[in-house]
Amino acid sequence: MTVSFEPSQACERLVRVQARIAAAVQQSNRQPGDVHLLAVSKLQATEKIRALYAAGQRAFGENYVQEAVDKIAALGVLPQYTDIEWHLIGPLQSNKTRVVAENFQWVHSVDRLKIAERLSAQRPAHLPRLNICIQVNISGEASKSGCPPDEAIALVKAASQLPQLAIRGLMGMPEPGIGDEATYRQFLMLATLFAEARSAIAPIDTLSIGMSDDLEVAVACGSTMVRVGTALFGARPTP
Repeated sequence: MTVSFEPSQACERLVRVQARIAAAVQQSNRQPGDVHLLAVSKLQATEKIRALYAAGQRAFGENYVQEAVDKIAALGVLPQYTDIEWHLIGPLQSNKTRVVAENFQWVHSVDRLKIAERLSAQRPAHLPRLNICIQVNISGEASKSGCPPDEAIALVKAASQLPQLAIRGLMGMPEPGIGDEATYRQFLMLATLFAEARSAIAPIDTLSIGMSDDLEVAVACGSTMVRVGTALFGARPTP
């Protein structure tokens, strides 16, 4: 089914989100360009990705491996889309690491050393190192993926020794519906861990926090990459 999402609509949505990011950066006395936008395209039609690409967006985040691989294959055969940057932001099981290592540029959801080791071992030698973020369970919810906060630095250090990976930073998600003040506290916990990790592993540069509803709070806490879906694509279809 063709999805109605005109290029002009995609451009308007992108401009609005970029303006929100710019305003949050200014409000936090940070520098323009400090915060990058990742468009979360999970469950969205390929036509919507094409429209947002035409508006200038290049980095796209997917949650489900097979859905993402199908989209990568559909767009990868077209030469104009070779500069799309694909990020896996959803949970990753060990039986899916090979296809992820072969197809993605980033993985935000590494939460244990076994996954990192498999990604490194299965990353094709002809590709650049795979960029990864360590996911930390900052909300403490049993249903959330992510390593415990007190294990994050050790995991960063261990994963940084793997040859085919580039450790870029940390990712986290707050408990939903808790309000800005509580969200700020959870984000600040991850920002503190991020600062500690940077002192241990100097090259890391990515704090992946913030979504459509809380990106301003995330930017105030030091986010360098916000993961925005609904504000860019509209309501997400039911899987």
